Amino acid sequence: MLPNTSICRLVTLSLLAFAPSAFATNAKVLIYSATEDFRHDSIPTAIQALQSKGPSFDIQFETTEDKAQFTDQYLARYDALLFLDNTGEVLDDLGKAALQKYLDLGGNFIGIHAASDCLRNTTFYGHEVGAFFDYHPALQNALQTVDVIDSCHPSTSMLPAQWHVQDEMYNFKSDPRTIGATIILSANESSYIDTGTRLNQGTPHPTAWFQERGAGAESNGTAGRSFYTSLGHLNETWQDELFLAHVFGGITWTLQSNTTLAFNTSAEVGNPSVSVDPTSNSSSTTGTSTSSSSAVISVPPIDVLPLKFMVLSIIAATFFPWLSSFYLGRFVLTAYF
Repeated sequence: MLPNTSICRLVTLSLLAFAPSAFATNAKVLIYSATEDFRHDSIPTAIQALQSKGPSFDIQFETTEDKAQFTDQYLARYDALLFLDNTGEVLDDLGKAALQKYLDLGGNFIGIHAASDCLRNTTFYGHEVGAFFDYHPALQNALQTVDVIDSCHPSTSMLPAQWHVQDEMYNFKSDPRTIGATIILSANESSYIDTGTRLNQGTPHPTAWFQERGAGAESNGTAGRSFYTSLGHLNETWQDELFLAHVFGGITWTLQSNTTLAFNTSAEVGNPSVSVDPTSNSSSTTGTSTSSSSAVISVPPIDVLPLKFMVLSIIAATFFPWLSSFYLGRFVLTAYF
């Protein structure tokens, strides 16, 4: 019998096989990296890493640090907003109102590292990110241990049960579970020194989490998904393939909320109009932005049906050996005939 982690990885693969094909549409994500207080020098490295890997996941990333871009019309173009290492009051009242409306219309949210340390007096933002940053102990030379609490989530299915990292171990002002978040990573407090006074952030120590329905949306709104990871402090972290797999697992899971135009033609926000020409190295969109940089992608059409049967064959062979020959035959017929 397979261990639970292996089972979760097989289940994750099977779900991805039947999820909307990554090659069938082009999701559009806005990276917002404005800062008013401390600024991480890893922000450019993070943006470069996200944009360079975006095409592999059929995601088009655009970037801005201009708070004036937070208008209803501008935000409505995106399937998700990714807040990256923001600190301080990075939006004015008009921008906050536009962000609230975007979330109410089904927009998705991704927060990374210091994204929990901005807009500290804006309640709906705190609910959407999950919890506000409180403090962290000094960055330590030795590796710290992060425990995987939920190995079935796409952002954790590739991680070892105890993940050894060098990063800041954030503490939070509240427990994300109180607003409905599910914790997937936890800082192992025995692996580092922290002499500070911790607030009621709950147990196990929250380090990364997700919300199926982002709590920042108003009760009469259409809530999209929310994902947050507190890791990502160092430049070296953004050059680590395992960390990037964790981040992109969270991003792709968030985009599959089915509340934006990338996957739902009746949605009210998102990217409805990216056309991909397999013979070209560019993609065309309706509307342009003069204040954003973008990773332009071109992905040839791929038939994912063989992949589905291959995944099913693996699962069938593991749990139902008598079915394996059936699925394997279907896979061979589909792939080669």
